Amino acid sequence: MIQESQHSDPSPFLAGEGDPSQDVRPIVVLLGPTAVGKTAISVDLAERWNAEILIADSMQVYQHMEIGTAKPSAEERARVPHHLLDLVEPDQPFTAGDFRRLAEAKVREIWERERLPLIVGGCGLYIRALADGLFFGPSQGPEIRERLQKLAQEKGGEALRKRLALLDPLSAERIHPHDTYRIVRALEIFEATGKKPSEVRGAHWPRRKGRAFFFIGLSRPRSSLYRLIEERIDSMIEEGFLLEVKALLARFSADCKPFRGLGYRHMIHYLQGKWGWEEMVSLWKRDTRRYAKRQLTWFSRDDRIHWFSLEEGQEEACRRIQEFIKSELS
Repeated sequence: MIQESQHSDPSPFLAGEGDPSQDVRPIVVLLGPTAVGKTAISVDLAERWNAEILIADSMQVYQHMEIGTAKPSAEERARVPHHLLDLVEPDQPFTAGDFRRLAEAKVREIWERERLPLIVGGCGLYIRALADGLFFGPSQGPEIRERLQKLAQEKGGEALRKRLALLDPLSAERIHPHDTYRIVRALEIFEATGKKPSEVRGAHWPRRKGRAFFFIGLSRPRSSLYRLIEERIDSMIEEGFLLEVKALLARFSADCKPFRGLGYRHMIHYLQGKWGWEEMVSLWKRDTRRYAKRQLTWFSRDDRIHWFSLEEGQEEACRRIQEFIKSELS
């Protein structure tokens, strides 16, 4: 049985435990777009529920990348155990499959400690990999992928993305322009099936049954979210993000996959002389707003998510989330 929290109210999950052999013990997923306020409210809820936090973030798995990935602070980590942070060096590979494997193991460990696993993050792919398993999609052998990869090397990833945008605008919108791997994969699916990748994924990624997942989404009005995004970027700059990137480039190649992420690629372009400072900051903010929009588009397709606005304040949101969980378990 999940222990009663020593910090606040008894855990609403005390009555929610089922047969462990059937994997029906509860897992809460707290998700939302970047900068919406997930970290602060997750620590608050974890203390109330005697939970441990598992981070579902494709950038926070990398070591030495602190400021630009907005990792939880030392104080927040001291208040509540956090897992799945700082797993690999920036030049090492890490996939959704790796996340799922490690997260599954951590969930079992947390259950064994009679505590609640609280998944927190904005990476829809990682969250769905844990909740529903992995989607691999159809393939017709390596020749299609090899040809597309060669084409990407010759003409560049942007050319392939334009091709994908003509074939399947929805898939192109979901994939970052510099994510050549996923662009190639989407085109491979189209060539193998003759169908849009967005349609294939929707039809062939079934939901896994047998687990008590509770999906909680955090939202804000778009104008408020965009303001918080810009304030976060300004804060990252003030905290020394430029020095962080310089230190990383002194140790690792600028071609490392995580350096394509928001902020890092922008600062690298500035250091390489491709953009001036003001242009770099403006594009970083613009691209982060667009990323938040793509996250919301991804999450909007999942009707399991129960949304709560943070506009009325964190305490009010916590209260309403608490009521929702109790009603679900009653």
